[in-house]
Amino acid sequence: MNIPSSGRSKEEIFATLRAFKTRDMDWKAGKVWAYVYNPGDENAQVIRDAFVMFLTENGLDPTVFPSLLKLETDVVRMVANLLRGDERVVGNVTSGGTESIMLAVKTARDKARAEHPEITQPEMVLPRSAHAAFHKAAHYLNVKPVLVEIDPHTFQVRTEDMRAAITENTILLIASAPNYSQGVIDPIEEIGRLAQEKNLLFHVDACVGGIHLSFMRKLGYELPNFDFTVPGVTSISADLHKYGYAAKGASVVMYRNREIRKYQIFACSDTTGYTLINPTMLSSKSGGPMAGAWALMNYLGEEGYTRVVRDVQGATKTLIEGINTMEGFRVLGDPAMCMFSFISDAVNVFQLADEMNKRGWYIQGQFATTGVPRNLHISVNRGNAQNADAFLRDLRECTEIVRGTPRIDSDAIKALVGAALQSPDLEAAFGQLSAQAGLVGSELPTELALINEVLEALPDELCNILLVNFFNDLYV
Repeated sequence: MNIPSSGRSKEEIFATLRAFKTRDMDWKAGKVWAYVYNPGDENAQVIRDAFVMFLTENGLDPTVFPSLLKLETDVVRMVANLLRGDERVVGNVTSGGTESIMLAVKTARDKARAEHPEITQPEMVLPRSAHAAFHKAAHYLNVKPVLVEIDPHTFQVRTEDMRAAITENTILLIASAPNYSQGVIDPIEEIGRLAQEKNLLFHVDACVGGIHLSFMRKLGYELPNFDFTVPGVTSISADLHKYGYAAKGASVVMYRNREIRKYQIFACSDTTGYTLINPTMLSSKSGGPMAGAWALMNYLGEEGYTRVVRDVQGATKTLIEGINTMEGFRVLGDPAMCMFSFISDAVNVFQLADEMNKRGWYIQGQFATTGVPRNLHISVNRGNAQNADAFLRDLRECTEIVRGTPRIDSDAIKALVGAALQSPDLEAAFGQLSAQAGLVGSELPTELALINEVLEALPDELCNILLVNFFNDLYV
């Protein structure tokens, strides 16, 4: 499309925008179990009003917009206090968990450059269950990821395996509170002691759990220490736009002290333009997400958050107990909060997810990895907690429908993938596999079961290449 020669009316513009959304999942109905954390209409209005009030203000230069410096400082201090940091803990608001994680890795890399110049190929040790953002950070920042397998029963990383992975090039240890996939907390205190022993930085990814787990503790839930009360923890990431229920574009990365955080900051006066100083990765940064987060945290208060967490945990208990009573179904591990995954020996879970999708439910499929079978992931939040019973009813009914449906032959798919990978023309083989899976052209697929079967059968590296090629064709 081209920029129109004459401007269109406001009514036409918004009618068109609404039309664009007709194929989106109806997250407002509370049937999407990922991606969206609905705060509710009243809370959302508070966020919108604050967001729009600071939409144009730019966080690039606090001397021009000191209001944003105040907002950012307040938000960071509220989160740092919630995660039981002392007055020395510092941090910044970022655009999301990925940026927070990338900054933590960048900080470790630059600190190592300054203090250990003999390390020319820095490494970070992370569990297989760590978020993909760490792999993205490794790719962007030239830090080698050293993967450690997780315990196939608890889905936690084992501290002794982390120890064995440490080399003279290690600059950073990583663990999750909780991991996204199964919702379990890694042994943070044990790894913290290991970090202190080896004099290494230790980052806790609490992007999904930092806010929610902290309020669970206030409600009396018994939880292991994962925050700044663990002496070896040197940095933590916690998202506000997940279980803090703020608008998208709001996360916090925090450090034990300023001596560590200084390696996060970038400054450049080497050009003819203005001197650039960026505490985070972005230069221009809308004040909207910060203002929205600040407003909601003040509007809800501890009372509001604890009420939400109590309701969400109640729904989570209903779901986990309901799924575990279904024949051939089992929730994996011992989830610490309102995120979990489940498997089924009774049906193909990828086909089950498609059948549920026909009824408006979205559940995330997760591929099998070492020691972890393929599974479906659920994130319970304020926006979908009220639908726990309805979800279980449809899950039981859809299970019976899938039982009566021809099951995808996983072995045949693996054989097809294996034969394709033997082709001397790998690009042609990828085209064949893409067509087989339904990943062709610029149209989004409506069903994912067959696609997931093909992608799961591929080695990780080749699966990534196929997906890159598909997305390269999908976007202009």
